[in-house]
Formats: sequence, C-alpha cells, structure tokens
Amino acid sequence: MSSKILAVDTATENCSVALISGSEVIARCAFAPREHTTKILPMVDEVLAEAGYRLGELDALAFGRGPGSFTGVRIGIGIAQGLAFGADLPMIGVSTLAAMAQGTYRHHQAEHVLAAIDARMGEIYWGQYQRQVNGDWKVLGDEAVFPPELAADRLIAVPEARWLTAGTGWKSYEEQLAVLAVEKQVSTVLYPEAQDMAWLAQFALQRGETVDAEHASPVYLRDEVTWKKLPGRE
Repeated sequence: MSSKILAVDTATENCSVALISGSEVIARCAFAPREHTTKILPMVDEVLAEAGYRLGELDALAFGRGPGSFTGVRIGIGIAQGLAFGADLPMIGVSTLAAMAQGTYRHHQAEHVLAAIDARMGEIYWGQYQRQVNGDWKVLGDEAVFPPELAADRLIAVPEARWLTAGTGWKSYEEQLAVLAVEKQVSTVLYPEAQDMAWLAQFALQRGETVDAEHASPVYLRDEVTWKKLPGRE
C-alpha cells in the first residue's frame, strides 16, 4: 500500500496525529485531556513538515470517529473536516476501539484483542477483534456500550485464542471484567493513537470507504437522546 494518509484523533484523553506513506510513519502523540484544541493543529503542522508534504498532496484524511468522549470526538471531527475541506480530501472515519486493537499488535504482536474504554456512568465501550492475514482487523459481533457485568454475555468464543486487553475499561472495572472465561493478558495500550488509525485507513481507502467532508460523522454508540450529562463528565 502506497497511499498517503493523515490521521488525527482527539476522541479520548490522548491527542495524536500521524502521517503514513508506504512503510513510513511519522507520528505525534500526547496525553492532554483538556488541551486537544491547542495541541492538535501544531502536531499536524509538525508531521506535514517532517514528511515534506502539503495537505493537497495526500490521498485522504482519517479521523477517530469514536467511541470516546462526546466533546473529544466532536473536536477531532471538526478539525479534520476543516483540514479536508481546505485541501479537498476525502475522509475516513476509524473506530477508536479498532485502532487500539492495531496498537496492541504494534506493541505486543497480539492477534486477538478485547478492547474496552471506560464510558463513564458505569458502562464500557466494547469491541472484540481478530487480526486478518492482510493485517486488517475483523470485529467479532458489534461494537457496543453496556455495563461491564454484561461483557461475559457479549463475549464470542474463539477456540485456542489468547486475548490481549486494551483500553481504560479494564482498570476501571477490573473486578467486573475479571470473570470473563477466556485466557487473557493485560497489554500496555490504554488509548487509541492516530498512527494505528492511519494503518487501518489504508484498508478502508482500498475498499472505497471514504466520505466527503460534509458527511463525516461520529459514532458515539450511546443513544444521545437518553444521554444525561453529569457534572464534570463528558
């Protein structure tokens, strides 16, 4: 794959930007829960300058579509849309959960990943992934949001698979998730990163899964109609 893709993500406490071109990846990443709006564009400028590309020379712009913080997801999409509009680039939304699966492979060579992000309000964002021969990832079942106590009912058995965990949900709900009847190991991956989104976006681009900037949309998983914002929470 030789496509040139810029990816941006602010969906969680992490803030990251990456550009992938063939086998080369240039990335910036920072844990910045309340500084996304000030950090993300300078990161974009740094990555483009290091790569020696202008936005208009790229093939697509990827973004973290969620799930994650409602505010963080909106910030990321808004910034990505602005960049894509200005350069007339197609956009690719990438799941934050799937990005953590790819991150777990990058760090630990995991091929089966259980991703869980703390969704607050006593719930987790959940995704179960299996790596494919071509390096892409298949979600087993559906990405969903639910109380961690229900994870055992959602789990899809894969014979002889050893699972690595990814995401903040495993620490936040350690006791509830400990009962899962699978062989699992805790990974170091807590947050999605743009470089893993850029990797996944290459497959989406090959499949023609792009949208015009005005049609880029988030995936919250949680029903916004029933959402009740709590003090100090997003």
